[in-house]
Amino acid sequence: MSNKNITETVAFKTDELRRDNIKQVLKQVQAALAERGYNAVNQLSGYLISDDPAYISSHKNARNLIQTVERYEIIEELVRTYLDEKNQ
Repeated sequence: MSNKNITETVAFKTDELRRDNIKQVLKQVQAALAERGYNAVNQLSGYLISDDPAYISSHKNARNLIQTVERYEIIEELVRTYLDEKNQ
């Protein structure tokens, strides 16, 4: 049996959790858009530029889902991921 103190405070990495949430939201929205035959890149770009949720289909609750994340957070994550991939 472990001697670990079960009363220890556990620190969650909130930034990592937030980033994972954004990625999951984008994947789910992309899948819903693809199911409807939409080009996900075009639709998501239109939404991010205009803040018009009409760019995102309501199929599989995608429109409500994308609005659970702030647009600037999505943009930050996209830029971060792009730059990280370019630096590897």
